[in-house]
Amino acid sequence: MNAYIVLALLIGARTEELRALTWERLDLDGDPPTIQVWRSVRRDGRMKTAKSRRTLELPDRCVDALRDHKADQMRMRQEAGDSWNELGLVFCTRHGSALDAAKVRRSFRLIASAAGLNPKEWTPRELRHSFVSLLSSSGVTIEEIAHLVGHGSTSVTERV
Repeated sequence: MNAYIVLALLIGARTEELRALTWERLDLDGDPPTIQVWRSVRRDGRMKTAKSRRTLELPDRCVDALRDHKADQMRMRQEAGDSWNELGLVFCTRHGSALDAAKVRRSFRLIASAAGLNPKEWTPRELRHSFVSLLSSSGVTIEEIAHLVGHGSTSVTERV
């Protein structure tokens, strides 16, 4: 969950966007490194809004977390052997299958609890909200925040 949490907190991606993310949508060696947030686990892979489809620069901390995660995933793939289900997903089960929302929430609750947080008050979505709050308190314009998180308008961002 480390890379999942780092991405959610540092790029503000929706949980359904991260669960649909494939390795081909990442350029970890680019200048700058980028992530293409182009799919969702929603019906037919559609995004929440037209503006949700976006390409973002990746902070170094995200790149490092993703490289570590890829190495861990390669080890899982070897351990799974023939039972590995190759879908190209960045975040998947120990056998390569897609993660469901409940699995992500359960894993996140365990981490929140271990960190001394009330797991009933924290969900993966809180990371996205924290991303928006951190940008806002740092003086980033509401228009730029709306673009980064893929909101259709600034009114949605303002409500968050």
